[in-house]
Amino acid sequence: MDKKLLNLLETDAKLTVKELAVMLNVKEEVVEKEIKQLEETGVIKGYKAIIDKEKANVETVSALIEIKVQPKLGHGFEAIADRIAKLDEVESIYLMSGGFDLAVMVTDKSFQEVAMFVAERLSPLEGVVSTATHFILKKYKEQGVLFSDEEKDDRGTVSF
Repeated sequence: MDKKLLNLLETDAKLTVKELAVMLNVKEEVVEKEIKQLEETGVIKGYKAIIDKEKANVETVSALIEIKVQPKLGHGFEAIADRIAKLDEVESIYLMSGGFDLAVMVTDKSFQEVAMFVAERLSPLEGVVSTATHFILKKYKEQGVLFSDEEKDDRGTVSF
């Protein structure tokens, strides 16, 4: 049931225990117990709404920052990744293959705020060799959710 339950929650975390029980064909108590266990063991890390900040008139700037680091002997990338992850501005951090080692997602109030974060807080960290900042100009899809409204067909009706 774990995989089915997780897929349902990942698709819509607002589903009630009752709705989940019906969809999984089990008792509500079983679903409650399973969710509690998944939360306690850290499989479920949290629940979060995906906000279209443009529609909400929230002025923010997002950036993907690629980071080349010098890994520590005996710790690999973990030590530097943990330090970067603890910075308040960091939304996500990933170990990557390719030309850079880490990718960081950051959202702040302005281009200048993101630039200052990179210049004053990120780049000076011991182990950071170089960075490349890419500003997100428009979001089309995030975590499987489309941001653009469906385009309406304005060609009109044609009858013969």
